[in-house]
Amino acid sequence: MNEDNTENQENGLNSITHIDGLYENWFIDYASYVILERAVPAIEDGLKPVQRRIMHAMNIIDDGRYNKVANIIGQTMQYHPHGDASIYEACVNMGQKDLLIDTQGNWGDNRTGDGAAAARYIEARLSKFAQEVLFNSQTTEWQMSYDGRKKEPVTLPVKFPLLLAQGVEGIAVGLATKVLPHNFVELCEASVDILNGKSTNILPDFQTGGLMDPSGYNEGRRGGKIRVRAKIEDLDKKIIVIKEIPFGTTTTSLMESIVKASDEGKIKIKKVIDNTAKHVEIQVHLAPGVSPDVTIDALFAFTQCQVSISPNACIVMDDKPHFLSVNDILKICTQQTMALLKRELEIRKSELMEKILFSSLEKIFIENRIYRDIEECESWEAVIETIDKGLTPFKPQFYREITRDDILRLTEIKIKRISKFDGFKADEMMRDLKSELEEVENNLVHLKPYTIRWYQGLQKKYGKDRERKTEIRLFDTIQAQAVVANNEKLYVNRSEGFIGYGIKKDEFISDCSDMDDVIVFFKNGKMKVVKIEEKVFVGKDILFVSVFRKNNERMVYNMTYLDPPSGNTYAKRFSVLGITRDKEYDLTKGAKGSKTTYFSANPNGEAEVIYALYTPGTRARTNGIDFDFAELAIKGRESQGNILTRYPIKKISLKSSGVSTLGGIDIWYDPTIGRLNSDGNGTKIGNFEGSDKILVLYKDGSYELTSFELTNRYEQEQMVSIQKFESEQIITAVHTDGESGNSLVKRFKIESQTLDKRYLFISESKGSKLWLVTTQKQPQVEYEFKKDKKSPVEKQLADLDVVVDVKGWKAMGNRLVSASLISVSLLPERPAPEIEKEQQDDGQMKLW
Repeated sequence: MNEDNTENQENGLNSITHIDGLYENWFIDYASYVILERAVPAIEDGLKPVQRRIMHAMNIIDDGRYNKVANIIGQTMQYHPHGDASIYEACVNMGQKDLLIDTQGNWGDNRTGDGAAAARYIEARLSKFAQEVLFNSQTTEWQMSYDGRKKEPVTLPVKFPLLLAQGVEGIAVGLATKVLPHNFVELCEASVDILNGKSTNILPDFQTGGLMDPSGYNEGRRGGKIRVRAKIEDLDKKIIVIKEIPFGTTTTSLMESIVKASDEGKIKIKKVIDNTAKHVEIQVHLAPGVSPDVTIDALFAFTQCQVSISPNACIVMDDKPHFLSVNDILKICTQQTMALLKRELEIRKSELMEKILFSSLEKIFIENRIYRDIEECESWEAVIETIDKGLTPFKPQFYREITRDDILRLTEIKIKRISKFDGFKADEMMRDLKSELEEVENNLVHLKPYTIRWYQGLQKKYGKDRERKTEIRLFDTIQAQAVVANNEKLYVNRSEGFIGYGIKKDEFISDCSDMDDVIVFFKNGKMKVVKIEEKVFVGKDILFVSVFRKNNERMVYNMTYLDPPSGNTYAKRFSVLGITRDKEYDLTKGAKGSKTTYFSANPNGEAEVIYALYTPGTRARTNGIDFDFAELAIKGRESQGNILTRYPIKKISLKSSGVSTLGGIDIWYDPTIGRLNSDGNGTKIGNFEGSDKILVLYKDGSYELTSFELTNRYEQEQMVSIQKFESEQIITAVHTDGESGNSLVKRFKIESQTLDKRYLFISESKGSKLWLVTTQKQPQVEYEFKKDKKSPVEKQLADLDVVVDVKGWKAMGNRLVSASLISVSLLPERPAPEIEKEQQDDGQMKLW
């Protein structure tokens, strides 16, 4: 037995192998392979290996005609060591981006999520852009394929920032990459800016369009974020239409998210209809009484109508992954393009010089009849020597030495060519070659302008119909609680101390949503805010319960409480803006036995008058005291308040309801997001109270009155102005009637005051146009016109309040000019006439 063990040990059968080192090496090898050979694109051409091999295979079989994708997959598998499924998926992905591959057949739709047909049914060929930008065998570095049978490119010599144009997404081992697609035209323009020494800041652009807030983009680096929204329009007050969808979503997934939000009660809709064909169109039919503006905000808050995208620009450079900004990637790609163009020019220069050299040799060989001198030569070496001797007097004019190979090429010239040689044509060809050589050398000397012309040429040739599709905007932050639909009801059980939406047999408080917070006040002078649940215990002796709106400065609480140590009754007015959820706050001075003796919640800061009845037997001269809460300033919840009375009180009752002490609310309009706000952002519209309205004048010749709700949404591109509505306001408009062609002026007051309805105050005829609309009291304009096509342009001033009187809003108005209007400009408003109270000799007031 021992002998056998000894023999086995000698043969190495019982030797120990430690696997920890092997695992470490194998894992690093695998991770490196996935990063470099599968998931992450190279900076040189912006392609993953599978994409590069597809492009190379398509170039090999390219004959200008379409090829079956199944054939392309088979060709690519000669270079790609993985299955056909990954090749098919990558090919379809590139085909849908509509840049490198010219497709034919059903290639699916990235808007709807429909997949492409099977590879045997669809066809493809290289696009003209790909043929021009991707390939040049002379500047390509080659390597052997995985099986050693074929040569494939290490990277393609791409002369364009392809990585940024297409975008890419990949998951490797230990890292991931996500480069968002950018606009073709903007990339060309930005590359030109880089070559001109200017800074750039490129932003993503998506095929699906939509709206984008790039404020957190961070140049595409890790940690950045952009928000993308669907483009939503009001069809009418009952239907809203989604026209464009966010990047990364499909019409199917977006509709499913809307239905899910509706099922959860976040939004109130009747149905969703997908009418997508050539263009995206998803109709959302609203439930009765639901605001379209609030629903749009809710769609952004609870559905895929708004998504956040986190870029992570990781690329392979020098065989290592690097995290760069998109602007850094663009600079590198631009410099690479210039280097490739330089290399192509140098190769072309070398080719031209060789052509010129041989053409010169050929001309000398034929015109000097050197070919006749070789007739008497008896050996091949003698022929070579004779030709070399005949060329010797001309050798100094060549840029290099004449080699044996050059002489051998001369011996290959056929007698037919010699007999038909035309010296004039040869000279003309030489001049063309030298002219091209001069141009190439000039481009090499002025390489930067040449590169700029290259990008400008690409933009001119391929930039048509590639304008930006995604609109850049700044988004407002939507508070989900402010826009969620009321999908529950709030109840309270005061005796047992429970609140919630599941205790439906108890006291009903109000409608609410399952996302709301609830504020609770107790008889002991304490309060807390809790998250609404089906049933939650908050404490007994509940005095008041309501849905809590954070930072609502207009909600004011009026309260009196007894302070036992002093025996005084205090009164206070306070607001609750920010709190810590589930934390109990004391609204009294904190003494044991304190209790609330009166409480009211006032959503608009009302201040009522109360009557405090003293207990019998007090030394007070009266039976009680009136107190007006308007005498108190509104403070924070921690304030102790003012002493109402030092006498003991039997009860406090409401004597008279109060009015708001807050006054109106200042409203601003922020044109960057098209929303109203009370934070001072944008242009101040005015101070609003109760029934005040907002007047919106539109470019199409209509007006609309709206409330001053902060949830209202306005399309800045469609508007002329937005302002506070005054009932005596006069609107002046200059417009052209499309039917008669007359240029008219009208002045009118708003008569129809229905909210959220647009009224057209110019003609509905085709060709009608609004030139100008203003609410100035005495508007003065300068207008240009032509009496006929041959007449010169004339200018004239007009006081519009003199041209026409105030009439009804449906009146067409008076004619401004009997000619064709070219432009109308509003001049600064004239000051109103001043009446100076200076007594004149005749005793009359002087009018200035």
